[in-house]
Amino acid sequence: MNMFKTLNPSKFLLNALDDLGFTKPTPIQEAAFPVIVSGKNVVGIAQTGTGKTLAYMLPVLHSMKYTADKHPSVLVLVPTRELVIQVVEQIALYSKYITVRTVGVYGGTNINTQALTLNDGVDILVATPGRLYDMVIARMIALKNVKKLVIDEVDVMLDLGFIFQLTNIFELLPERRQNIMFSATITEEVDALIKDFFYDPVQISIAVSGTPLENIIQESYHVPNFHSKVNLLESLLRDDAEFSKVLIFAPTKKMADRLQEAMVEEFGPELGIIHSNKSQNTRNAAIEQFNSGAHRILIATDVIARGLDLEKITHVINFDTPQFPENYMHRIGRTGRAEEMGKAILLFSDKEVEAKQAIESLMMREIEVLPLPEDVVISTKLIPEEQPQQVNIVSGHSITGENAAGPAFHEKSAKNSKVNLGSRYKREIVLKYKKPLTRGDKNQNRKKK
Repeated sequence: MNMFKTLNPSKFLLNALDDLGFTKPTPIQEAAFPVIVSGKNVVGIAQTGTGKTLAYMLPVLHSMKYTADKHPSVLVLVPTRELVIQVVEQIALYSKYITVRTVGVYGGTNINTQALTLNDGVDILVATPGRLYDMVIARMIALKNVKKLVIDEVDVMLDLGFIFQLTNIFELLPERRQNIMFSATITEEVDALIKDFFYDPVQISIAVSGTPLENIIQESYHVPNFHSKVNLLESLLRDDAEFSKVLIFAPTKKMADRLQEAMVEEFGPELGIIHSNKSQNTRNAAIEQFNSGAHRILIATDVIARGLDLEKITHVINFDTPQFPENYMHRIGRTGRAEEMGKAILLFSDKEVEAKQAIESLMMREIEVLPLPEDVVISTKLIPEEQPQQVNIVSGHSITGENAAGPAFHEKSAKNSKVNLGSRYKREIVLKYKKPLTRGDKNQNRKKK
């Protein structure tokens, strides 16, 4: 028996779920369905990987009625282009047996081309805040008919600085609408957004942020620096039978690129990378190749990976130790899904010990520290961020690496020791007419000769 029947969705939605092999709702899906169907404002708190998209889309699709109107009645806001594409694809699967026009718009592509896709009308509009705001201002989209507003991964949106676009979009929407918001964490910024724009929302919280999933084995290695971490990674990843599908988190885009460059010689054909500086085609290809198995290793940054549907990951490796413990929980939630076992590995240096302890405090459990494999070489080479810092006394800024000051005194080279005598013409004039001995009247100077 399909347990989704207990929620009483339409038979068309049930048929689509049967086709997808979905037979049992997750806790967030089960809790959110009746509340969203009732029309109340909802704030859902759930970890990555708990089925949030279906949790809000199933009741939204269940409540939708056919309309020939060209303007959207449902607006779904998500933080990244990849998530727009993914949500549009998922809605298409869920709405297989009903008539729903779904369109996604996002930055990085031609805005006029995207505007053309709206000409035939749209029921559900999935968008990033920046591109949506631009299109509304240009009168390419009208939001006057929106009855349901869904904001997914709102904590990521605020981290990306979309508060300006969000607040302006709110002002352009009809006052009478249902607000549905999903987030992995409730930060101060998220709480302020709820208080300012959500009236009396029902909060649904599934799993505390610090609760680790029971089917994820967590291990760690104490490694001193970047190049030593790379050596450890290479040692582990050579076992392609064990590490068959690996997601590696890097703290920044620059560090992700640096890590790829360090690993490409040995793992090039198996290695992909995704972050916001990559072109849209490159990002789409990286996701497709990873999900298809063409690549078994994917390097990603936190922001770009949040919300992505990356399938059957065996290992999540934290190349750095996140400063915010919740981010660690989001990362490791990418593995150990669908009742399968997964493994999370944390690499931490001396400077990251406190961050590791904060994660352990949040989870109320320690992460086992394993000894380094015998073949791992501890490198003495440091990247610029790891080199000792010198502080400019005048500016107070740190100077590291190549920008650090050299010796205080040094001999001038032969070239630099020459005295500038001026041009040849000037030297001849001085010899011919003599230079005044003192400033003032030249006649007086002549008398002194």
